[in-house]
Amino acid sequence: MVANAQDSTRPARRVVVAEDEALIRLDLVEMLREEGFDVVGEAGDGEQAVALARELTPDLVVLDVKMPVMDGLSAAEQIGKENLAPCVMLTAFSQAELVERARDAGAMAYVVKPFTKADLLPAIEIAISRYAQLRALEAEVADLAERFETRKHVDRAKGVLMQRLGLSEPEAFRWIQKTSMDRRLSMREVADAVVAGMPGAKA
Repeated sequence: MVANAQDSTRPARRVVVAEDEALIRLDLVEMLREEGFDVVGEAGDGEQAVALARELTPDLVVLDVKMPVMDGLSAAEQIGKENLAPCVMLTAFSQAELVERARDAGAMAYVVKPFTKADLLPAIEIAISRYAQLRALEAEVADLAERFETRKHVDRAKGVLMQRLGLSEPEAFRWIQKTSMDRRLSMREVADAVVAGMPGAKA
């Protein structure tokens, strides 16, 4: 069992689960509740998942890829387009093109069935962290093309910091965000300075 999935000092994260196979959905809901998540909605198809995400504004949506009415990829795309919540995709398939489609649809993480708690929980943390990072970048940069460029620069700088300072991805992003505020620079300016070898970024 993976401990400390939820920080007891914060409210339980609210999750919508969408899976058309009832037994798998039941197992998934139980797994999440055991780890302190609050499963606020359950859906058997993608259309229902999108409707629940709009209505309940959860912290996370877990979606199976193959579902009736609307598949999980289309649902993730819609949820991402409306900035409703980060999505974690579940699938029995692990083909590269499906992973690419999930990423292009806006999914923040991807888990292949059959999965365990040890597979699911890190994917959830990654999804929530990446979603928060995207929201922070969007808040700083309004223009879509500029936002995309900023994200590329920040991703490159995160890689440098992770390698140079041994930071995790969320820690590297927080370092860039904090330095940006402290020095009154944009996150892109800080990212470019990190890549160019900013003295403050050295261990």
